[in-house]
Amino acid sequence: MKIKKLISIASFTLAMLFSSLSYADPVWIDVRTLVENQRDNIAGDLRISHSNIVREVVKMFPDRETVFYFYDKTGGRSDIAISALKLEGYKNLHNAGSIEEARKQRGISK
Repeated sequence: MKIKKLISIASFTLAMLFSSLSYADPVWIDVRTLVENQRDNIAGDLRISHSNIVREVVKMFPDRETVFYFYDKTGGRSDIAISALKLEGYKNLHNAGSIEEARKQRGISK
């Protein structure tokens, strides 16, 4: 009986953990170069070069259901990052366009 109760508690705990993860805030990633990011950035956002995106995202966000928004100067590098992550099984990938557009979408002023 004790094992059944432990399994039940563990199952409930895991279900609660995974259901709470689905409500996590989206992750915003600046895929511009370090120099571009140092000139202008959005505080709190990650900066990962589009060329390193798969390695870093897989390491930091193994949940393929995580919601991501990418931005750069025009949206081109974001498309490259999104294509690479789709090949790795990530699903909730959004191109926010430029850093200015990312600010507008979030109601952030410079």
